[in-house]
This record gives sequence, structure tokens and C-alpha cells, in this order.
Amino acid sequence: MSLGDTRTGRVLETMIIPSLNLGGYQTQAQINIGLRVTGKRHIVDVIAQDTQQRQYLVSLKWQQVSGTAEQKVPFEVICLVDAIKRSQSIYRHGYLVLGGDRWTLRDFYIQNLEIYLPHRQYVTILTLEAFVAKANRGQL
Repeated sequence: MSLGDTRTGRVLETMIIPSLNLGGYQTQAQINIGLRVTGKRHIVDVIAQDTQQRQYLVSLKWQQVSGTAEQKVPFEVICLVDAIKRSQSIYRHGYLVLGGDRWTLRDFYIQNLEIYLPHRQYVTILTLEAFVAKANRGQL
């Protein structure tokens, strides 16, 4: 896999979109939702919309080899919180889905990041399996 290769991200998208659809959500992938806190464009992996027209942001991070995905998690949380706050209630909540088997900090991010970076009102961090189960049940 070369630097900048996005194939694993696309694979993760194809894994979660069917679960969202089965849960009754309409989905759009790779959507520009405005600017990140850095002033650069913010492309969200998936927007899911329920039958009441509520929209949810879904960001996907995949870690199958040693790399920088883990270091990007706190920044992604910050950007999702900012996007939701600025959306004037367009986006109801955000989900950061951590897939792959090479995470060393996954449990920390899921269970303890809130201690250092309060975000749960806006963003939930989940494993791929937990997100798929939640999406399948239509419980975003």
C-alpha cells in the first residue's frame, strides 16, 4: 500500500453502507460538508439520513498496519464536533468508526478520550462491529 492509498477507506465504506441501508438510512459517500477548523475542506466519508430527515456524519478510520490513523483520531473528533456545532442542527450526531486490527489506542479512544476531549454529546467513537450493529438496528 502506497502513501495516500485510500483503498482501505473505500473498503470500509462498502462495509458500513449496507448496514446503514438495512437500518433504514439513505446514504451519501464522500461529501464536502464545508471547512475543517484548519480552513481546509472537510470531506466526510458518509452522511446517513433517517426517515425523519435527521442526518448523521460518519467518519471512518482504518488501521491494518502501523501508521498514522491513530494519531488522526483526536483531530477528527475536533473536526466532527465543529461541523455539528456549526451546522445549525442539520447534523444530529457524528460517528467515528475505527476498523482494522492494528489499533493500540482503540480502547483508550472509545472509553477514555472523553476525559481529555469532551465530545460524547456530539460524536461517538465505535469499533466497526459496534457501528454495524447499531446501524443495522436503525439506532443512530
